[in-house]
Amino acid sequence: MTRRVEHEFSMLVREIRKEYVGSGPQQIRTRFVGPWAITEMKGNLTDVEKWMIDSNEGRRMIHETRTKMVKDIYKHAEVVEKLETLVNAKLVTLFADINLESDVAITVFVFDRDIQSGARWSAGSSASRRTSAGCP
Repeated sequence: MTRRVEHEFSMLVREIRKEYVGSGPQQIRTRFVGPWAITEMKGNLTDVEKWMIDSNEGRRMIHETRTKMVKDIYKHAEVVEKLETLVNAKLVTLFADINLESDVAITVFVFDRDIQSGARWSAGSSASRRTSAGCP
């Protein structure tokens, strides 16, 4: 069941990106780890952005704009509701970044419970003390 929901989550993120950015990533994959939905996206940059990252100022501008835009997308209540409905959990926060050289973006959605087991999560829980590999 989890792989199916991970796939559905990826497709929802792609749909949201297309709606708000105008295009989605060429490849997308989501994995659930505890309360996190980690979405990796490849092939995000437009041809103009690829040209712009040849300069330091262009790189800075694209990185800041893309990161802020992604965070702003998930401030829309209707977007958050779609994600929360799919995983049956409340979105607490998210982290987003893009590596312009490799054209790989990562968004980590942090929910209020372990998505796989359904257990509630808090900063003091054992879920927050997992190793960097996400193992209990």
